[in-house]
Amino acid sequence: MLIDTHVHLNADQYEGEIDDVITRAKEDGVEKFVVIGFDRKTIQRTMDLIEAYDEVYGVIGWHPVDAVDCTDEDLEWIESLADNEKIVAIGEMGLDYHWDKSPKDVQEEVFIKQIELAKRVNLPIVIHNREAEEDAIRILEENDAKTVGGIMHSFHNGTDEQIDRVLDMGFYVSLAGVITFKNAKRPKEVAQYVPLNRLVVETDAPYLTPHPYRGKRNEPKHVRLVAEELAELRGISIEEVEEATTENAKRIYNI
Repeated sequence: MLIDTHVHLNADQYEGEIDDVITRAKEDGVEKFVVIGFDRKTIQRTMDLIEAYDEVYGVIGWHPVDAVDCTDEDLEWIESLADNEKIVAIGEMGLDYHWDKSPKDVQEEVFIKQIELAKRVNLPIVIHNREAEEDAIRILEENDAKTVGGIMHSFHNGTDEQIDRVLDMGFYVSLAGVITFKNAKRPKEVAQYVPLNRLVVETDAPYLTPHPYRGKRNEPKHVRLVAEELAELRGISIEEVEEATTENAKRIYNI
């Protein structure tokens, strides 16, 4: 069995289809789904989903692209929701230097506030990083994020040295469909470099659709394609990947 550790079942793309999407994933051996809420709309949808489905868990936080819109009231609301037993982490938080909606200093401020929030509620954190690996890791180190730990979501492009620093803080590395892309040299290297006991798999669906379905809407059932590619890259069985990544996910999310 597999766990999709990062999926956006709260996205508009799945409206009216949740039952079918979950059923298809279960038929492919996906037993649990961790849904990420990263703004007011998707957080509320996440809370609704974890109430409606036994196999769905939630992560709630504020996305760095929208950091400029985040208020203290938003963070207080997130903290108030975090005592739900099916909320398993705070996030996705972090830095995104690809889009220019939120200034870097605002992103950093909201990032640090969420690390402190996670410490107060004693939950791990899920980190979004895009074109900002060094700054994201520096902020985690400077703010003692190792006390809560967490997952570096879709962390495909870090250097070996950066990965070592992440692992030293007790973080896990999550791999998505990018490792199935034929030209994804560095992501494939990362999939082989990180110790198996620190890897989890995800889809980030409806985004990052793996080969051979690139260009189509992603679904959580495709986390199996990520696991199969991981097994091939490491020269081990799919059963080993299933067992390790599922145990890792259950450990970090405490489920």
